[in-house]
Amino acid sequence: MCSTCSLGKETADECGPTRMRPILVQLGPVPLRAYGVMMMVGFLVGLYRALRAARRRGIEPSHVADAALYSLLAGIVGARVVFVLLNWADFSRDLKSVFSVWEGGLSFHGGVLFGAAVVCAYVRAKRIPFLAMADLLAPSLALGYAFARIGCFLNGCCYGVPCNLPLCVKFPELPGPVHPTQLYAAGAGLLIFLILTRVEKAQRPSGFVFASYLLLYSMYRFLIEILRKGASAQVWFWGLTEAQVVSLLVFGVAAIWVACLRTRRES
Repeated sequence: MCSTCSLGKETADECGPTRMRPILVQLGPVPLRAYGVMMMVGFLVGLYRALRAARRRGIEPSHVADAALYSLLAGIVGARVVFVLLNWADFSRDLKSVFSVWEGGLSFHGGVLFGAAVVCAYVRAKRIPFLAMADLLAPSLALGYAFARIGCFLNGCCYGVPCNLPLCVKFPELPGPVHPTQLYAAGAGLLIFLILTRVEKAQRPSGFVFASYLLLYSMYRFLIEILRKGASAQVWFWGLTEAQVVSLLVFGVAAIWVACLRTRRES
């Protein structure tokens, strides 16, 4: 999920001055915005993939659909809450802006945290093993993320630092070409998805696919932040951005988790 993309109107400070195709089509007074459309496309593609894999894992597809929908709604709320907390100095001056989601400001880490919490509560109520559901949804999350980042590219936000390589992109209102970090992120999401589908076939212990996702995502996110530019890439402390600090923490936990699961399987 884009930490600075908007589901509605973007602010210059958060999304930068670039514009690619933020509005895909205008249906009368209702604009269909690129990021929102691509995020929904990613959700539907990921859900389709999860539903097809559900029966192989012995999970009722209707439970998968419900869990995915609840996690999407909770993820959007959580993404906003975490973004607001991390930028409270700005929001404290105008509390009404906290609810102005259409003006931008979503945190992927916050979305995952809230979404996972809601899925945990749902599967507990349905007596479904959480790790089984998490393993099932992890590849779909990576796949949906790839589509959402394409939405970032169309929206013109979350671009990278200036560069002069052939693969760099000249956004309309920027003075020079920059790294298309949105497309790098989309490619990374697709690559993670493909890796996880291979991991699934290896018959690992419960939780291994989900732990592998956390490991791979945190590695990618730490590295992509080096090329990111904008409000979401501002240094937090120790010369690292907020996303890099969180990625290091998640990487450490996921690495220990994966190692423990591998040891359990080999013993």
